Amino acid sequence: MNRFGLPSLGIGVGLRTVHYADILTHDPRIDWFEIISENYMNTRGRPLMFLERIAERYPIVMHGVSLSIGSTDPLDFAYLLELRSLRARVGARWLSDHLCWTGVHGRNTHDLLPLPYTEEVLQHVAQRVRVVQDFLEAPLVLENPSTYLELNGSTLTEWEFLSALVAETQCGLLLDVNNVYVSAHNHGYDPQSYLARLPYDHIVQFHVAGHSRRGTQLIDTHIGPVPDPVWQLLAIAQPQAAGASLLLEWDAEIPPFDVVHAEALRSRDYLQEHKPFVREVRT
Repeated sequence: MNRFGLPSLGIGVGLRTVHYADILTHDPRIDWFEIISENYMNTRGRPLMFLERIAERYPIVMHGVSLSIGSTDPLDFAYLLELRSLRARVGARWLSDHLCWTGVHGRNTHDLLPLPYTEEVLQHVAQRVRVVQDFLEAPLVLENPSTYLELNGSTLTEWEFLSALVAETQCGLLLDVNNVYVSAHNHGYDPQSYLARLPYDHIVQFHVAGHSRRGTQLIDTHIGPVPDPVWQLLAIAQPQAAGASLLLEWDAEIPPFDVVHAEALRSRDYLQEHKPFVREVRT
C-alpha cells in the first residue's frame, strides 16, 4: 500500500478500442487497465458500453489529457463533474493527468504544453491542484511530461518543481520513466539525477513506453517495445516506490493484445534479471 492507502494493482496496460473484443472474449490474465478519461466522457455510445463490461472484470484507472492544470483559464467544473461521474460509474481506483497546460482563452491545442518552472507558476498550479482535489475528494495524481524545449524564465528544475508541488498540495505523482529519459536526452541532463530527488512516498504509478528518434531529439510516441535504457531507469526507481502500480503505454502501431501484454510483463522479468541497476540514488 502506498501513502494514500491506494491499492497496488500490479502490471497493467492501456485500454484501447482495438483490443475490446479480445479482452471480452478471452479474459486475459492482466492485472488492470488504464483508460484515457476523455474517450469515455460526454458519451453514451459503444465505448462506454465496452468500458462498463470490462470494468466488471478488471480494476480501472483514469488518465486524463484535458485538465490543463497549468493554464490561466478558470478550472472547468463541468469537465470535473464529468470526470467525477465517470470515476463513480466504473469504480476507477484513482485519477491522473499531466503537469502541463493544453490551451488558453477557451482554446484547446490538444497537446501537452510545457510550463515555466518558477515560484509564481508553482503557487498558481498548487492552488488549482488544491481546488481540484477538494472537488474530487481524492488526491490528484500528476504525471511528469516529456518536453522538447525549456523556457528561459524557469528558475527551478522539473524535479524541484514536482517536489515542491507535492509538499504544497500533498498530491500524488505518476512517474513516467520514459518521459524522464526522453526529456533528459533532449535537454542534456542526467536522468538519474532527476530520479535521485523525487518524493517517492507520493508515487502512485509508473509508466513505461517506447519512443522514437527524430534527428537529435527523442519523441514520446508510445510505440513499443520499451528500450533498455528506460527499463534501467525503472529498475532504479521502482524499488523506492514500493506498491506503485506499473503501466505499459502503447498507443501507435498497436499490435495484438498478447504482444502488448507480453511487453508489459517484461518489466517483472527485467527487474528480476537486472538487480545491479537497483541501487539507492538519493543524494
